[in-house]
Amino acid sequence: MVVATPITHLVLTACFFLACFNLPLPSLASSSSDFLRCLSTNVPSELLLTPGSPSFKPLLVSSIRNAKFVAPATARPPLCILTPTKASHIQAAVRCGRRHGVRLRVRSGGHDNEGLSYLSQRPEVFAVVDLAKLHTVRVDPREATAWVGSGTTLGELYYAVGKAAPGLAFPAGVCPTVGVGGLFTGGGQGLLMRKYGLSADNILDATIVDADGNLLQGKKAMGDDLFWAIRGGGGGSFGIVLSWKVRLVPVPPRVTFFNVTKTMEQGAVDAVTKWQTVAPALPDDLTVRVVVQQRQANFQSLYLGNCSGVVATLRDRFPELGVKYGDCREMSWLQYTAYLYFGDASNKIPLEVLLLNRTMTIGPFVKNKSDYVNKALTNNTWHNIFTWPLGGAAHGELILEPHGGRMAKIADAETPFPHRSGVLYNIQYVQFWNGTTAAGTNSIIMPNWINTMYDYMAPFVTKNPRAAYSNYRDLDFGVNKVVGGVSTYDSGKVWGERYFGANFRRLAMTKRKVDPADYFRNEQIVPPLL
Repeated sequence: MVVATPITHLVLTACFFLACFNLPLPSLASSSSDFLRCLSTNVPSELLLTPGSPSFKPLLVSSIRNAKFVAPATARPPLCILTPTKASHIQAAVRCGRRHGVRLRVRSGGHDNEGLSYLSQRPEVFAVVDLAKLHTVRVDPREATAWVGSGTTLGELYYAVGKAAPGLAFPAGVCPTVGVGGLFTGGGQGLLMRKYGLSADNILDATIVDADGNLLQGKKAMGDDLFWAIRGGGGGSFGIVLSWKVRLVPVPPRVTFFNVTKTMEQGAVDAVTKWQTVAPALPDDLTVRVVVQQRQANFQSLYLGNCSGVVATLRDRFPELGVKYGDCREMSWLQYTAYLYFGDASNKIPLEVLLLNRTMTIGPFVKNKSDYVNKALTNNTWHNIFTWPLGGAAHGELILEPHGGRMAKIADAETPFPHRSGVLYNIQYVQFWNGTTAAGTNSIIMPNWINTMYDYMAPFVTKNPRAAYSNYRDLDFGVNKVVGGVSTYDSGKVWGERYFGANFRRLAMTKRKVDPADYFRNEQIVPPLL
Protein backbone atom coordinates (compact mmCIF):
# COMPACT_ATOMS: atom_id res chain seq x y z
CA MET A 1 0.00 0.00 0.00
CA VAL A 2 1.27 3.48 -0.89
CA VAL A 3 0.66 6.24 1.61
CA ALA A 4 0.33 9.53 -0.22
CA THR A 5 1.02 13.01 1.06
CA PRO A 6 -1.34 14.08 3.84
CA ILE A 7 -3.84 16.66 2.78
CA THR A 8 -6.58 18.85 3.91
CA HIS A 9 -9.76 20.66 3.37
CA LEU A 10 -13.04 21.99 2.67
CA VAL A 11 -16.38 22.24 0.62
CA LEU A 12 -19.80 22.72 1.30
CA THR A 13 -20.49 20.77 4.51
CA ALA A 14 -23.44 21.16 6.84
CA CYS A 15 -24.06 22.04 10.40
CA PHE A 16 -25.14 20.37 13.50
CA PHE A 17 -27.32 21.22 16.45
CA LEU A 18 -28.92 19.70 19.50
CA ALA A 19 -32.58 19.16 20.24
CA CYS A 20 -33.51 18.64 23.84
CA PHE A 21 -37.18 17.73 23.37
CA ASN A 22 -38.90 18.22 26.72
CA LEU A 23 -35.78 18.77 28.81
CA PRO A 24 -35.22 22.37 30.01
CA LEU A 25 -32.17 24.02 28.48
CA PRO A 26 -29.52 25.43 30.82
CA SER A 27 -28.93 29.17 30.79
CA LEU A 28 -26.88 30.58 27.94
CA ALA A 29 -23.86 31.52 30.06
CA SER A 30 -23.77 28.30 32.03
CA SER A 31 -24.28 26.07 28.99
CA SER A 32 -21.47 27.81 27.13
CA SER A 33 -18.97 27.61 29.98
CA ASP A 34 -19.96 24.05 30.85
CA PHE A 35 -19.56 22.99 27.21
CA LEU A 36 -16.10 24.55 26.99
CA ARG A 37 -15.08 22.98 30.27
CA CYS A 38 -16.35 19.58 29.12
CA LEU A 39 -14.58 19.83 25.79
CA SER A 40 -11.29 21.07 27.25
CA THR A 41 -11.04 17.99 29.44
CA ASN A 42 -11.24 15.74 26.38
CA VAL A 43 -9.34 17.73 23.73
CA PRO A 44 -5.80 19.23 23.78
CA SER A 45 -5.95 22.99 24.34
CA GLU A 46 -4.11 23.80 21.10
CA LEU A 47 -6.97 22.25 19.11
CA LEU A 48 -9.65 24.42 20.73
CA LEU A 49 -9.82 28.15 19.94
CA THR A 50 -12.20 30.69 21.47
CA PRO A 51 -12.87 34.28 20.32
CA GLY A 52 -10.35 35.56 22.87
CA SER A 53 -7.50 33.84 21.04
CA PRO A 54 -5.58 35.92 18.45
CA SER A 55 -5.70 32.89 16.13
CA PHE A 56 -9.50 32.56 16.32
CA LYS A 57 -10.60 35.09 13.69
CA PRO A 58 -7.92 34.13 11.12
CA LEU A 59 -8.98 30.49 11.47
CA LEU A 60 -12.68 31.34 11.20
CA VAL A 61 -12.11 33.40 8.06
CA SER A 62 -9.53 31.04 6.52
CA SER A 63 -12.15 28.76 4.96
CA ILE A 64 -14.74 31.39 4.05
CA ARG A 65 -14.83 31.31 0.24
CA ASN A 66 -17.65 33.83 -0.23
CA ALA A 67 -16.93 37.40 0.87
CA LYS A 68 -20.56 38.14 1.70
CA PHE A 69 -20.35 35.82 4.74
CA VAL A 70 -17.28 37.39 6.36
CA ALA A 71 -19.14 40.17 8.17
CA PRO A 72 -22.02 37.98 9.44
CA ALA A 73 -19.63 35.23 10.55
CA THR A 74 -17.39 37.60 12.52
CA ALA A 75 -20.34 39.54 13.94
CA ARG A 76 -21.99 36.36 15.28
CA PRO A 77 -18.99 34.08 15.79
CA PRO A 78 -19.18 30.53 17.10
CA LEU A 79 -18.53 29.83 20.76
CA CYS A 80 -15.34 28.06 19.72
CA ILE A 81 -13.64 26.29 16.81
CA LEU A 82 -12.45 22.72 17.31
CA THR A 83 -9.79 21.37 14.93
CA PRO A 84 -9.86 17.64 15.72
CA THR A 85 -7.05 15.29 14.80
CA LYS A 86 -8.78 12.03 15.73
CA ALA A 87 -12.20 10.48 16.24
CA SER A 88 -12.27 10.85 20.03
CA HIS A 89 -12.14 14.64 19.71
CA ILE A 90 -15.28 14.64 17.56
CA GLN A 91 -17.00 12.16 19.85
CA ALA A 92 -16.31 14.48 22.76
CA ALA A 93 -17.73 17.46 20.87
CA VAL A 94 -20.97 15.62 20.17
CA ARG A 95 -21.37 14.32 23.71
CA CYS A 96 -20.48 17.63 25.33
CA GLY A 97 -22.73 19.49 22.91
CA ARG A 98 -25.73 17.35 23.66
CA ARG A 99 -25.12 17.47 27.39
CA HIS A 100 -24.81 21.25 27.57
CA GLY A 101 -27.12 22.50 24.82
CA VAL A 102 -24.52 23.68 22.31
CA ARG A 103 -25.06 23.11 18.59
CA LEU A 104 -22.29 21.97 16.24
CA ARG A 105 -21.60 23.24 12.74
CA VAL A 106 -19.10 21.22 10.73
CA ARG A 107 -16.96 22.29 7.79
CA SER A 108 -14.50 20.37 5.71
CA GLY A 109 -13.46 23.51 3.91
CA GLY A 110 -15.92 26.33 3.41
CA HIS A 111 -17.41 26.22 -0.10
CA ASP A 112 -20.91 25.85 1.34
CA ASN A 113 -22.94 28.20 -0.86
CA GLU A 114 -24.95 29.53 2.08
CA GLY A 115 -22.14 29.43 4.66
CA LEU A 116 -24.04 27.09 6.96
CA SER A 117 -20.93 25.13 7.87
CA TYR A 118 -19.66 28.03 10.00
CA LEU A 119 -22.55 30.52 10.21
CA SER A 120 -26.00 30.32 11.79
CA GLN A 121 -28.91 32.28 10.38
CA ARG A 122 -30.63 31.91 13.76
CA PRO A 123 -29.74 33.26 17.21
CA GLU A 124 -28.20 30.26 18.92
CA VAL A 125 -25.07 29.09 20.68
CA PHE A 126 -22.99 26.89 18.40
CA ALA A 127 -19.45 25.64 17.91
CA VAL A 128 -17.61 24.89 14.66
CA VAL A 129 -15.87 21.57 14.10
CA ASP A 130 -13.26 22.27 11.42
CA LEU A 131 -12.07 19.01 9.84
CA ALA A 132 -9.06 20.48 8.03
CA LYS A 133 -6.55 18.41 10.04
CA LEU A 134 -8.24 15.15 9.04
CA HIS A 135 -6.59 15.15 5.65
CA THR A 136 -4.62 11.95 5.19
CA VAL A 137 -4.97 10.11 1.87
CA ARG A 138 -3.86 6.46 1.70
CA VAL A 139 -3.75 5.11 -1.84
CA ASP A 140 -3.70 1.39 -2.67
CA PRO A 141 -2.81 1.14 -6.39
CA ARG A 142 -3.23 -2.64 -6.46
CA GLU A 143 -6.82 -2.50 -5.20
CA ALA A 144 -7.48 0.81 -6.99
CA THR A 145 -8.88 2.32 -3.78
CA ALA A 146 -8.02 5.10 -1.35
CA TRP A 147 -9.01 6.11 2.18
CA VAL A 148 -9.57 9.86 2.30
CA GLY A 149 -10.00 12.10 5.35
CA SER A 150 -13.05 14.38 5.25
CA GLY A 151 -10.83 17.45 5.57
CA THR A 152 -8.99 16.65 2.33
CA THR A 153 -9.25 19.09 -0.56
CA LEU A 154 -9.88 17.87 -4.09
CA GLY A 155 -6.48 19.23 -5.09
CA GLU A 156 -4.82 17.18 -2.38
CA LEU A 157 -6.79 14.07 -3.32
CA TYR A 158 -5.95 14.47 -7.01
CA TYR A 159 -2.27 15.02 -6.26
CA ALA A 160 -2.04 12.00 -3.96
CA VAL A 161 -3.74 9.69 -6.46
CA GLY A 162 -1.84 11.07 -9.46
CA LYS A 163 1.54 10.62 -7.76
CA ALA A 164 0.89 7.23 -6.15
CA ALA A 165 -0.99 5.64 -9.06
CA PRO A 166 -0.50 7.52 -12.38
CA GLY A 167 -2.96 5.25 -14.24
CA LEU A 168 -5.79 5.99 -11.81
CA ALA A 169 -8.03 8.98 -11.09
CA PHE A 170 -11.09 9.95 -9.09
CA PRO A 171 -14.30 11.50 -10.48
CA ALA A 172 -15.06 14.80 -8.72
CA GLY A 173 -15.25 18.54 -9.34
CA VAL A 174 -13.08 21.28 -10.79
CA CYS A 175 -12.13 23.56 -7.88
CA PRO A 176 -9.06 22.23 -6.01
CA THR A 177 -9.90 23.89 -2.68
CA VAL A 178 -13.28 22.18 -2.29
CA GLY A 179 -13.28 19.70 0.58
CA VAL A 180 -14.34 16.10 0.05
CA GLY A 181 -16.43 15.99 3.24
CA GLY A 182 -19.03 18.33 1.78
CA LEU A 183 -18.70 17.28 -1.84
CA PHE A 184 -19.28 13.56 -1.22
CA THR A 185 -22.30 14.11 1.01
CA GLY A 186 -23.97 16.14 -1.76
CA GLY A 187 -23.11 13.86 -4.68
CA GLY A 188 -20.05 15.24 -6.42
CA GLN A 189 -20.55 16.25 -10.07
CA GLY A 190 -17.57 16.63 -12.39
CA LEU A 191 -16.18 16.03 -15.86
CA LEU A 192 -15.63 12.30 -15.29
CA MET A 193 -19.23 11.63 -14.24
CA ARG A 194 -20.40 10.66 -17.74
CA LYS A 195 -17.79 7.90 -17.71
CA TYR A 196 -17.78 6.83 -14.04
CA GLY A 197 -20.69 8.52 -12.26
CA LEU A 198 -20.61 10.91 -9.32
CA SER A 199 -18.10 10.95 -6.50
CA ALA A 200 -20.82 9.43 -4.30
CA ASP A 201 -21.28 6.57 -6.77
CA ASN A 202 -17.67 5.58 -6.12
CA ILE A 203 -17.73 5.51 -2.31
CA LEU A 204 -17.11 2.02 -0.95
CA ASP A 205 -17.03 2.58 2.81
CA ALA A 206 -16.80 5.24 5.51
CA THR A 207 -16.35 5.96 9.22
CA ILE A 208 -18.78 8.25 11.04
CA VAL A 209 -19.55 9.63 14.49
CA ASP A 210 -23.29 9.38 15.09
CA ALA A 211 -25.72 11.53 17.07
CA ASP A 212 -24.88 9.72 20.31
CA GLY A 213 -21.15 10.25 19.86
CA ASN A 214 -20.52 6.62 18.86
CA LEU A 215 -17.84 5.81 16.29
CA LEU A 216 -19.27 3.60 13.53
CA GLN A 217 -16.39 2.06 11.60
CA GLY A 218 -17.61 0.83 8.26
CA LYS A 219 -20.88 0.33 6.44
CA LYS A 220 -21.70 -2.85 8.36
CA ALA A 221 -21.73 -0.87 11.61
CA MET A 222 -23.80 1.87 9.96
CA GLY A 223 -26.41 -0.32 8.34
CA ASP A 224 -27.69 -0.07 4.78
CA ASP A 225 -29.90 3.00 5.25
CA LEU A 226 -27.28 5.20 6.89
CA PHE A 227 -24.57 4.21 4.42
CA TRP A 228 -27.00 4.96 1.59
CA ALA A 229 -27.92 8.33 3.09
CA ILE A 230 -24.42 9.76 3.53
CA ARG A 231 -23.55 9.16 -0.15
CA GLY A 232 -25.33 12.21 -1.55
CA GLY A 233 -28.03 12.87 1.07
CA GLY A 234 -26.72 16.26 2.12
CA GLY A 235 -23.94 17.23 4.49
CA GLY A 236 -24.36 16.95 8.23
CA SER A 237 -27.84 15.47 8.53
CA PHE A 238 -26.86 12.09 9.91
CA GLY A 239 -23.52 12.44 11.69
CA ILE A 240 -19.94 13.60 11.17
CA VAL A 241 -18.09 11.52 8.58
CA LEU A 242 -14.39 11.25 9.40
CA SER A 243 -13.10 9.33 6.38
CA TRP A 244 -14.18 7.68 3.15
CA LYS A 245 -12.99 4.66 1.18
CA VAL A 246 -13.29 5.45 -2.53
CA ARG A 247 -12.98 3.49 -5.76
CA LEU A 248 -10.30 4.84 -8.11
CA VAL A 249 -10.94 4.67 -11.85
CA PRO A 250 -8.61 4.02 -14.80
CA VAL A 251 -7.40 6.83 -17.06
CA PRO A 252 -4.93 6.73 -19.99
CA PRO A 253 -1.40 8.18 -19.71
CA ARG A 254 -2.53 11.24 -21.71
CA VAL A 255 -5.89 13.00 -21.74
CA THR A 256 -6.96 15.87 -23.99
CA PHE A 257 -8.26 19.32 -23.06
CA PHE A 258 -9.56 22.11 -25.26
CA ASN A 259 -11.17 25.47 -24.60
CA VAL A 260 -12.96 26.90 -27.63
CA THR A 261 -14.62 30.32 -27.27
CA LYS A 262 -17.41 31.55 -29.53
CA THR A 263 -18.93 35.01 -29.46
CA MET A 264 -22.48 35.68 -30.60
CA GLU A 265 -21.09 36.93 -33.89
CA GLN A 266 -19.28 33.61 -34.30
CA GLY A 267 -22.42 31.56 -33.73
CA ALA A 268 -22.36 31.01 -29.95
CA VAL A 269 -26.16 30.79 -29.70
CA ASP A 270 -26.42 28.18 -32.45
CA ALA A 271 -23.53 26.19 -30.96
CA VAL A 272 -25.04 26.06 -27.45
CA THR A 273 -28.44 25.13 -28.90
CA LYS A 274 -26.85 22.19 -30.73
CA TRP A 275 -24.66 21.28 -27.72
CA GLN A 276 -27.73 20.50 -25.59
CA THR A 277 -28.52 17.28 -27.43
CA VAL A 278 -25.04 16.42 -28.70
CA ALA A 279 -23.10 16.58 -25.41
CA PRO A 280 -25.20 14.03 -23.44
CA ALA A 281 -25.01 11.58 -26.38
CA LEU A 282 -21.25 11.76 -27.01
CA PRO A 283 -19.08 8.71 -26.22
CA ASP A 284 -18.63 8.36 -22.45
CA ASP A 285 -14.90 9.10 -22.78
CA LEU A 286 -15.67 12.66 -23.91
CA THR A 287 -17.26 15.43 -21.84
CA VAL A 288 -17.78 18.95 -23.18
CA ARG A 289 -19.15 21.54 -20.76
CA VAL A 290 -20.03 25.17 -21.49
CA VAL A 291 -19.46 28.38 -19.54
CA VAL A 292 -21.69 31.23 -20.79
CA GLN A 293 -20.52 34.69 -19.79
CA GLN A 294 -20.42 38.18 -21.28
CA ARG A 295 -22.35 37.13 -24.40
CA GLN A 296 -19.94 34.38 -25.31
CA ALA A 297 -19.68 30.63 -24.75
CA ASN A 298 -16.53 28.77 -23.67
CA PHE A 299 -16.62 25.07 -24.58
CA GLN A 300 -14.25 23.07 -22.34
CA SER A 301 -13.48 19.38 -22.68
CA LEU A 302 -12.06 16.31 -21.02
CA TYR A 303 -11.32 13.43 -23.40
CA LEU A 304 -9.80 10.18 -22.18
CA GLY A 305 -7.62 9.83 -25.26
CA ASN A 306 -5.47 11.83 -27.65
CA CYS A 307 -6.17 14.94 -29.69
CA SER A 308 -6.79 13.13 -32.96
CA GLY A 309 -9.61 11.15 -31.34
CA VAL A 310 -11.48 14.16 -30.00
CA VAL A 311 -11.07 16.14 -33.24
CA ALA A 312 -12.41 13.25 -35.32
CA THR A 313 -15.38 12.68 -33.00
CA LEU A 314 -16.43 16.33 -32.90
CA ARG A 315 -15.86 16.82 -36.61
CA ASP A 316 -18.44 14.11 -37.12
CA ARG A 317 -20.87 14.82 -34.25
CA PHE A 318 -20.49 18.57 -33.61
CA PRO A 319 -18.93 20.27 -36.66
CA GLU A 320 -20.44 23.64 -35.61
CA LEU A 321 -17.87 23.82 -32.84
CA GLY A 322 -14.99 23.74 -35.34
CA VAL A 323 -12.45 22.07 -33.03
CA LYS A 324 -9.00 21.81 -34.67
CA TYR A 325 -5.77 20.11 -33.66
CA GLY A 326 -4.36 23.48 -32.61
CA ASP A 327 -7.13 23.86 -30.02
CA CYS A 328 -6.07 20.73 -28.11
CA ARG A 329 -3.59 20.15 -25.33
CA GLU A 330 -2.52 16.65 -24.30
CA MET A 331 -1.35 16.10 -20.71
CA SER A 332 -1.58 13.68 -17.81
CA TRP A 333 -4.84 13.52 -15.86
CA LEU A 334 -3.09 15.11 -12.86
CA GLN A 335 -1.82 18.00 -14.98
CA TYR A 336 -5.31 18.38 -16.41
CA THR A 337 -6.90 18.82 -12.96
CA ALA A 338 -4.64 21.84 -12.42
CA TYR A 339 -4.85 23.18 -15.97
CA LEU A 340 -8.66 23.27 -16.10
CA TYR A 341 -8.79 25.52 -13.04
CA PHE A 342 -5.57 27.53 -13.29
CA GLY A 343 -5.07 27.65 -17.06
CA ASP A 344 -1.59 28.43 -18.35
CA ALA A 345 -0.29 28.88 -14.80
CA SER A 346 -0.18 25.11 -14.43
CA ASN A 347 2.61 24.96 -17.00
CA LYS A 348 4.76 27.40 -15.04
CA ILE A 349 4.08 26.57 -11.40
CA PRO A 350 4.75 23.17 -9.78
CA LEU A 351 1.64 21.06 -9.27
CA GLU A 352 2.48 20.86 -5.58
CA VAL A 353 1.92 24.60 -5.23
CA LEU A 354 -1.31 24.56 -7.20
CA LEU A 355 -3.01 21.47 -5.82
CA LEU A 356 -1.72 21.30 -2.25
CA ASN A 357 -2.41 24.95 -1.39
CA ARG A 358 -5.46 25.18 0.89
CA THR A 359 -5.51 28.96 1.02
CA MET A 360 -7.67 30.99 -1.30
CA THR A 361 -7.97 34.77 -1.49
CA ILE A 362 -11.45 35.96 -0.57
CA GLY A 363 -12.87 37.44 -3.75
CA PRO A 364 -16.19 39.11 -4.50
CA PHE A 365 -19.62 38.40 -3.09
CA VAL A 366 -21.23 35.37 -4.76
CA LYS A 367 -24.74 33.90 -5.13
CA ASN A 368 -25.42 30.50 -6.74
CA LYS A 369 -28.56 28.77 -7.97
CA SER A 370 -29.07 25.62 -10.06
CA ASP A 371 -31.43 23.80 -12.43
CA TYR A 372 -31.73 20.54 -14.35
CA VAL A 373 -32.85 20.44 -17.98
CA ASN A 374 -34.54 17.44 -19.62
CA LYS A 375 -35.81 19.12 -22.80
CA ALA A 376 -33.56 21.24 -25.02
CA LEU A 377 -34.19 24.98 -25.05
CA THR A 378 -34.94 26.66 -28.36
CA ASN A 379 -32.52 28.83 -30.25
CA ASN A 380 -34.70 31.85 -29.49
CA THR A 381 -34.59 31.12 -25.77
CA TRP A 382 -30.81 30.91 -25.83
CA HIS A 383 -30.66 34.20 -27.72
CA ASN A 384 -32.67 35.80 -24.91
CA ILE A 385 -30.32 34.31 -22.31
CA PHE A 386 -27.24 35.65 -24.08
CA THR A 387 -28.80 39.12 -24.38
CA TRP A 388 -30.60 39.24 -21.04
CA PRO A 389 -31.75 42.83 -20.27
CA LEU A 390 -29.79 43.08 -17.03
CA GLY A 391 -26.44 42.54 -18.68
CA GLY A 392 -26.55 39.47 -20.92
CA ALA A 393 -24.56 37.42 -18.37
CA ALA A 394 -22.11 40.30 -17.94
CA HIS A 395 -22.94 40.26 -14.22
CA GLY A 396 -22.70 36.51 -13.88
CA GLU A 397 -22.24 33.22 -15.63
CA LEU A 398 -24.01 29.99 -16.46
CA ILE A 399 -22.08 26.71 -16.18
CA LEU A 400 -23.65 23.86 -18.18
CA GLU A 401 -22.56 20.32 -17.21
CA PRO A 402 -23.75 17.51 -19.54
CA HIS A 403 -25.22 14.29 -18.19
CA GLY A 404 -25.89 11.11 -20.16
CA GLY A 405 -23.43 8.23 -20.29
CA ARG A 406 -23.00 6.46 -16.95
CA MET A 407 -25.25 9.01 -15.23
CA ALA A 408 -28.26 7.77 -17.21
CA LYS A 409 -27.58 4.13 -16.35
CA ILE A 410 -27.71 4.46 -12.55
CA ALA A 411 -31.16 4.18 -10.95
CA ASP A 412 -32.55 7.33 -9.31
CA ALA A 413 -32.81 5.53 -5.96
CA GLU A 414 -29.34 3.94 -6.03
CA THR A 415 -28.09 6.90 -3.98
CA PRO A 416 -30.00 9.92 -2.65
CA PHE A 417 -28.95 11.93 -5.76
CA PRO A 418 -31.95 11.46 -8.12
CA HIS A 419 -31.04 13.53 -11.20
CA ARG A 420 -30.25 10.65 -13.55
CA SER A 421 -32.26 9.26 -16.47
CA GLY A 422 -33.74 11.85 -18.78
CA VAL A 423 -31.51 14.73 -17.63
CA LEU A 424 -29.66 16.45 -20.47
CA TYR A 425 -27.57 18.79 -18.35
CA ASN A 426 -27.27 20.78 -15.14
CA ILE A 427 -27.14 24.57 -14.99
CA GLN A 428 -25.28 26.46 -12.29
CA TYR A 429 -26.07 30.17 -12.16
CA VAL A 430 -23.33 32.27 -10.54
CA GLN A 431 -23.44 35.99 -9.82
CA PHE A 432 -20.39 37.93 -8.67
CA TRP A 433 -20.40 41.49 -7.33
CA ASN A 434 -18.42 43.81 -5.13
CA GLY A 435 -20.86 43.63 -2.30
CA THR A 436 -21.96 45.79 0.53
CA THR A 437 -24.36 45.32 3.41
CA ALA A 438 -27.25 47.60 4.25
CA ALA A 439 -26.30 50.28 6.78
CA GLY A 440 -26.58 49.08 10.36
CA THR A 441 -27.60 45.52 9.34
CA ASN A 442 -26.16 42.26 8.11
CA SER A 443 -28.50 42.27 5.09
CA ILE A 444 -26.68 41.76 1.81
CA ILE A 445 -27.36 44.21 -1.03
CA MET A 446 -27.41 41.99 -4.13
CA PRO A 447 -27.79 42.89 -7.82
CA ASN A 448 -30.80 41.19 -9.39
CA TRP A 449 -29.39 39.46 -12.48
CA ILE A 450 -29.43 35.96 -10.98
CA ASN A 451 -33.00 36.17 -9.67
CA THR A 452 -34.49 37.56 -12.88
CA MET A 453 -32.60 34.98 -14.95
CA TYR A 454 -33.75 32.18 -12.64
CA ASP A 455 -37.37 33.35 -12.92
CA TYR A 456 -37.11 33.55 -16.71
CA MET A 457 -35.84 29.96 -16.89
CA ALA A 458 -38.77 28.46 -14.96
CA PRO A 459 -40.76 27.25 -18.02
CA PHE A 460 -37.72 25.55 -19.57
CA VAL A 461 -36.38 23.40 -16.74
CA THR A 462 -37.64 20.50 -14.61
CA LYS A 463 -40.95 20.96 -12.81
CA ASN A 464 -42.98 19.52 -9.93
CA PRO A 465 -40.59 19.98 -8.26
CA ARG A 466 -38.15 22.29 -9.97
CA ALA A 467 -35.01 20.29 -9.25
CA ALA A 468 -31.72 21.61 -7.87
CA TYR A 469 -28.31 20.22 -6.87
CA SER A 470 -27.87 19.93 -3.11
CA ASN A 471 -24.21 20.97 -3.28
CA TYR A 472 -25.43 24.30 -4.69
CA ARG A 473 -27.42 24.89 -1.52
CA ASP A 474 -30.00 27.70 -1.86
CA LEU A 475 -31.90 29.08 1.12
CA ASP A 476 -34.33 30.84 -1.25
CA PHE A 477 -36.14 27.47 -1.42
CA GLY A 478 -37.06 27.70 2.26
CA VAL A 479 -35.72 26.68 5.65
CA ASN A 480 -36.79 24.20 8.29
CA LYS A 481 -39.34 25.12 10.92
CA VAL A 482 -38.71 23.73 14.39
CA VAL A 483 -41.63 22.57 16.53
CA GLY A 484 -41.05 21.02 19.94
CA GLY A 485 -37.30 21.00 19.39
CA VAL A 486 -37.49 19.05 16.13
CA SER A 487 -37.44 20.17 12.47
CA THR A 488 -40.74 19.40 10.79
CA TYR A 489 -40.92 17.09 7.81
CA ASP A 490 -43.43 19.29 5.98
CA SER A 491 -41.14 22.33 6.10
CA GLY A 492 -38.16 20.23 5.06
CA LYS A 493 -39.74 18.64 2.03
CA VAL A 494 -40.40 22.08 0.49
CA TRP A 495 -36.69 22.36 -0.26
CA GLY A 496 -35.72 18.69 0.21
CA GLU A 497 -37.74 17.33 -2.70
CA ARG A 498 -35.99 19.81 -5.01
CA TYR A 499 -32.62 18.31 -4.11
CA PHE A 500 -33.58 14.67 -3.56
CA GLY A 501 -36.92 14.08 -5.28
CA ALA A 502 -38.70 10.94 -4.10
CA ASN A 503 -35.57 9.96 -2.15
CA PHE A 504 -36.26 12.69 0.41
CA ARG A 505 -38.81 10.56 2.25
CA ARG A 506 -36.31 7.70 2.70
CA LEU A 507 -33.73 10.20 3.92
CA ALA A 508 -36.19 11.51 6.53
CA MET A 509 -37.01 7.95 7.62
CA THR A 510 -33.29 7.25 8.01
CA LYS A 511 -32.92 10.44 10.04
CA ARG A 512 -35.67 9.17 12.36
CA LYS A 513 -33.73 5.92 12.89
CA VAL A 514 -30.30 7.44 13.55
CA ASP A 515 -31.13 10.87 15.04
CA PRO A 516 -34.78 11.06 16.16
CA ALA A 517 -34.06 13.96 18.53
CA ASP A 518 -32.78 16.00 15.55
CA TYR A 519 -29.43 16.79 17.18
CA PHE A 520 -27.72 17.37 13.84
CA ARG A 521 -29.81 20.24 12.57
CA ASN A 522 -29.54 23.48 10.62
CA GLU A 523 -31.66 25.68 8.38
CA GLN A 524 -31.65 23.12 5.56
CA ILE A 525 -30.94 19.69 6.94
CA VAL A 526 -32.97 16.50 6.56
CA PRO A 527 -35.58 16.38 9.36
CA PRO A 528 -36.75 13.14 11.00
CA LEU A 529 -40.02 11.73 9.66
CA LEU A 530 -41.78 11.21 12.98
